Amino acid sequence: MIVGSLGVLMRYKIGFEFPYFNQKYIQEAHSHFAFAGWITHTLYILLINFILHKIPTGYYKQYRALIITNLVCAYGMLLSFLIGGYGIISITFSAITIIVACFYAYYFINDLKKLTSYNPSTAWFKAALWFNIISSLGTFYLAYIMTSGNFNEYWYLASAYFYLHFQYNGFFIFTCMGLVYSKIQTILPNFKHDKTFFNLFFISFVPAYFLSVLWAKIPISLYVIVVIAAFLQVIAWVKFIGRVRKNLTSNINLPKLIQYMFLFVAAAFSVKLLLQLGSTIPEISKLAFGFRPIVIAYLHLVLLAVISVFLILYMQSLKLIHQNKLSIAGIIIFVIGVFLNELFLAIQGIASFSYYSVPMMNESLFVVSLVLLIALILLVLSQTRFSVNEKLN
Repeated sequence: MIVGSLGVLMRYKIGFEFPYFNQKYIQEAHSHFAFAGWITHTLYILLINFILHKIPTGYYKQYRALIITNLVCAYGMLLSFLIGGYGIISITFSAITIIVACFYAYYFINDLKKLTSYNPSTAWFKAALWFNIISSLGTFYLAYIMTSGNFNEYWYLASAYFYLHFQYNGFFIFTCMGLVYSKIQTILPNFKHDKTFFNLFFISFVPAYFLSVLWAKIPISLYVIVVIAAFLQVIAWVKFIGRVRKNLTSNINLPKLIQYMFLFVAAAFSVKLLLQLGSTIPEISKLAFGFRPIVIAYLHLVLLAVISVFLILYMQSLKLIHQNKLSIAGIIIFVIGVFLNELFLAIQGIASFSYYSVPMMNESLFVVSLVLLIALILLVLSQTRFSVNEKLN
């Protein structure tokens, strides 16, 4: 809800007169809190939920301390970035979250070693936690650029995309896929695990980073590897969807609404992979990364339509979100808002190719941001009468 509120504030400043707050500071607070306070925090909790059901003992006190520390830092970054942007305080909080990520990975990977039987989620989770740590290299270089004054646009973009790639394509996507594999057999009992899907995604992950920096004129040999990586991810996803379809039955252990919502997430992820593949064409890549609305549309496609909707639905399916009419309404309105947000950003991005400004587009995006915020307020209100213990039980 806080992330949504900052989104509304940014959209209002773009569409209307509002002299208060620095737009760049709001954007930095919005993005850092979305990553640390919403997605990373939620993934940490869901990973612990996974371990709790697998082994009787673990590093639960340490996990609690790490999660509290991460959340304190997330709120610290929210306030410090909002007030002053990049500075010693915001960078310190950011650095502490990286230390938290290292300790969390250490404890969690050690707990995974205690599993008595093979679990297909393990490989996804290990890779995800390593990608989370590696992404910090981009963060440190960004902090150096912002504080030293040695600004270089190309290195700035390369390090920003490095961080984003290892976060949303690495830590976020790989963790979500691990969560999918942890529950898929309870939904599709006849589903058989295949390591091919993970292997294809893993070996193509690092080369896929260079899809974000094709403007850097990379060597032709590396470009060929990047194209192959993009194709491998599409092939892996098609194989996975095919296997899911093959095992679908009329008695899926999920409410119809949740099934349709998961279909929305799968469709959004399919679009993401196809856009990734399309960006291997140099002309398209230059167009995409040369226009800010396209970049924003793509990032929101991944972070909202794929990651955020998935996490809400996953928690709903585990009954970690208490289900009532208000929560269902909030989820439905949120998904509608995400779809409209992507639609309007896509229209704005396509129009920007010809440098055409679509009338009332900024105002329309402001209204959509309000729809998203209203949905999140409803979702929060739907949970206020129930304690955390009741929801976890």
